[in-house]
Formats: sequence, structure tokens, C-alpha cells
Amino acid sequence: MSQVVEHLAELTGYRDRDVLDVTLVAALKDTLRPLCVAIYRAVGDVGAERWLTRAKQRADDPVASADPLWAELESLPTLEAYPLRMECMRESEARVVDPDLHRSTALSLFPLSTDREVVGVLEIDSEQPLSHDELKLVGGILRVYRNFRGLLDYSERDTLTGLLNRKTFDDAFMRSAAVLQGQARQRSGDNERRHMSGAQAWLGVIDIDHFKNVNDNFGHLIGDEVLLLLSRLMRSCFRLHDQLYRFGGEEFVVLLRAHSASDAAAAFERLRATVAGYAFPQIGHITVSAGFTDVRIGDTPSGAFERADKCVYYAKQHGRDQVASHAELLAAGVFVEDQRASDVELF
Repeated sequence: MSQVVEHLAELTGYRDRDVLDVTLVAALKDTLRPLCVAIYRAVGDVGAERWLTRAKQRADDPVASADPLWAELESLPTLEAYPLRMECMRESEARVVDPDLHRSTALSLFPLSTDREVVGVLEIDSEQPLSHDELKLVGGILRVYRNFRGLLDYSERDTLTGLLNRKTFDDAFMRSAAVLQGQARQRSGDNERRHMSGAQAWLGVIDIDHFKNVNDNFGHLIGDEVLLLLSRLMRSCFRLHDQLYRFGGEEFVVLLRAHSASDAAAAFERLRATVAGYAFPQIGHITVSAGFTDVRIGDTPSGAFERADKCVYYAKQHGRDQVASHAELLAAGVFVEDQRASDVELF
């Protein structure tokens, strides 16, 4: 029992949900001694979901492994490829599959749920079926896990839209910058590894045009509905690993990975066109202005945000309903960059 308490203390000691999944898998591996423990999450649009491995650890693995968050969706297995996981999610009930002619080991599956929905499956592969007491133990640990994730969501997400909130942005930005730094070191040390990712981090700021008019003419409840619907459009336009934030009011931020400036521009243009073509209830059509910049080695969250925000200002001053690229405006001479302080001024 002391080992279980120790693992629960470790589980609730982190504020990073990525580490939380790894810690849960390690705790169950040490407690139950199974052949393998894994967490799989269903990601992607409805009807085209895929299984993303969030954490997986076999008996002889020193640490857990996982799919990269920026994995291409098409490279992941479909939900239909694992019908037992699908059934566990659909019924929201644990399932235990005993060894038989088709399986030499036992398989125990548990739904992973939030307050609103089932989002994934915990899968435990063992030589013998888990005992009644072991099943109760896993159920209890999962309740602690669910409650703690709920607390993280409450503290890290915007209550209206469900997007990440501003206070989580700095840490996520610095992690992306650290990845860039590591890739740069690897490329400089081994030219053969230039292909290892190829993806660059980009930061974009999105602002609803004339949003004050929406609140003034239709009321704040309708304004809130616009913000909620826009957040849903953002989820549909960006990929599963892109991080979406509401910074407050009508201002949103996206931290994404793309192979080139044109790919990043295409992502923001996709959102702009989607919003412009969407009929919002009662108010009709609205538009957004967006600006984006690359995330540079040694960048700071405030520095990158300021560059993208000035692009938004430029877009609004030149007609709104458009996407402005910092690099293009810099090349065109619209912006002047002070190399000593990396400050940008608008003519």
C-alpha cells in the first residue's frame, strides 16, 4: 500500500499533462508488474480518428515511449484497427479479455474520461487476468488521475472556449524553442540528420474584426457565442498538435509546427477563409485578421508575440480580413528590425 501512496503522490506532483500520462503508466507498471501498460488517445476529426500513443512501457523498458505530438495524423493507426479499444470507449466500461486460442496473454482495458467525454483507453497486457483487487486498484488510481486532470484543465484552460489560457503559453513556447535549439545542435553536428524533423515553430495572433460592434449591437451573450464558435472553427482548421490559446477578449494565439512559411501561411489563411464563410447565428458573417512569425532560436515569448501582434495591427490598418507575415513585411521594407535588440518598428 505504501508503494501505491508513493506513486499517487508522484502522480499529483506534476503540472505537465504529458508527464502525467508517463507517470501513470510507470506507476501501474511498478505496482502490477504486467507485460505492458499503455495509454492511447483518440485524436482527429469525428469519423476519421486515429490512435495516438501517449505513453507505453513494457516490462523491460527503462522508460515509457510515446508518439511525437507533431506526428502526421495519417501515420497513426485508425480506430477500427483496434476494435476492443473502440468498444471500451463506446461503452465507457472496463473490459477484461482472458487468454484463449487467439491470445496467449490477458488484456485489460479501461476508459479514460474527462467530465464531458471518453477520450482514450488505458491498456494493460499481463500473463494472467488481473484479480478483483487489482481491478479495483486500477479503478481507484484512474479516479485520482481523472480528478487531477480536471484540476489541470480548470487552471490551464479558458472557461468559455476550452482553449488553453494565457498563463500556460510561456512554458509551451519555451519548450518549442528548446526543441529548435536541440535540432540546430544536431544539424550542426551531423549533416545527415537534417531531415529528422524539418518542422519549424510558428506563432500566430488572431483577432476578430470589429468585435466591439458585436457586443454593442447584439449583447455580450451573443458575443460569447461568437467566441465559442470561433474556437471550434480553430480546432477544425489546425492540426491535433497545434496549440490554441485564448489570450482574452477577442484575441487568440496559435503555436504550431510547419515545414515552411508558406505552410504556416496556408494554415492561417485556411482559418481566415473558414471564418469569413461561416454564418454565425443572429449576426451573420464576421472576419478575422491574423499575423504570424517564425519562432527563432533564443526567442522569448514576449518578443515573438510582439512581432506577430504588429502584423495583426498592419492587417487591420490595411483592410482587415487578411493574414500578414512578419517575414514578408520585413522583406518588403514595411518593418525595420533592430538587430541589436530584435525590435521591429512599423513605418
